[in-house]
Amino acid sequence: MAAQHPNAHTPATSRTPDEDHPHEPPLAGVVHDNVRHTESFTVVGNHLVQHKDLSLLAIGLACYIQSVRQGTSVDIKTLAARFPEGPTRIAAGLRELEKHGYLQRTCTRTSTGRIVTRTVSRNRPGHSGSGGAREAASRPAARRAAQEKPPPRKRLPAVPQPSCPAPVLLQAAVDVLTGLRRRDPRLLLSATDAEHLAPGVAAWLEREVAPTAVRHALTENLPDEPLVRPAAFLAHRLTAQLPPPPPFRPPVPSAAPEPRHPLQTCDGCDRAFRGPDPGRCRDCRSDLPEDA
Repeated sequence: MAAQHPNAHTPATSRTPDEDHPHEPPLAGVVHDNVRHTESFTVVGNHLVQHKDLSLLAIGLACYIQSVRQGTSVDIKTLAARFPEGPTRIAAGLRELEKHGYLQRTCTRTSTGRIVTRTVSRNRPGHSGSGGAREAASRPAARRAAQEKPPPRKRLPAVPQPSCPAPVLLQAAVDVLTGLRRRDPRLLLSATDAEHLAPGVAAWLEREVAPTAVRHALTENLPDEPLVRPAAFLAHRLTAQLPPPPPFRPPVPSAAPEPRHPLQTCDGCDRAFRGPDPGRCRDCRSDLPEDA
């Protein structure tokens, strides 16, 4: 029988490829080269960006909507103007997000009678609604109404005022404002906003600026990002770019009219004539020797 050697070394086993190069990146697939964000970033869950039933367009729309500020317009027309996909594909993507709970759109009538679409974006559907609903139901009705009331909107900036706010001038200013939405759909104004901005446009018209020139000044070089409050943007432009008044033109002096004398009765022929004082008419004065 062969002799045993209990003190002999155990033979070394071969290492796996992963153990040979533990810190090298994989030869295939994605490699992440990440930098930590400290500003201008949005936290998005993997349940959204890796959703199995959502299209890539819907996931991109959800990420964009979650990244914009509160109050930003995210309707179909605004998104179609922002992205190249077109209104049909964008509408389909929004319906996907509504179906899976990432988006909720409701129509609301404002105090001025205008109907607007209120959009609620949820970054985690089905997680925050149940507890919040139970807590809201347990509160008194008056308290819930006070807490659910939206905060008051910030007042619009002041605009220039015309020296003579004639009704015809203000109506022409309103016509200029209502026509801005044809240049850019983002410049759709409510009746209240148009009433506030009309004196500023009237001040431009009063300074001999044509309505087409006013529209051009208000709509040129608009920012690419959505306009959170277009009325405030227009109020700033009306004030900051107000043109100077036209040069003074002195009135042209007109010739003084000849004085109209009262009617007098001629002492010689009893005919009526105009003159500053009573006496004789022109014919009778020419017959006198002293006049000859």
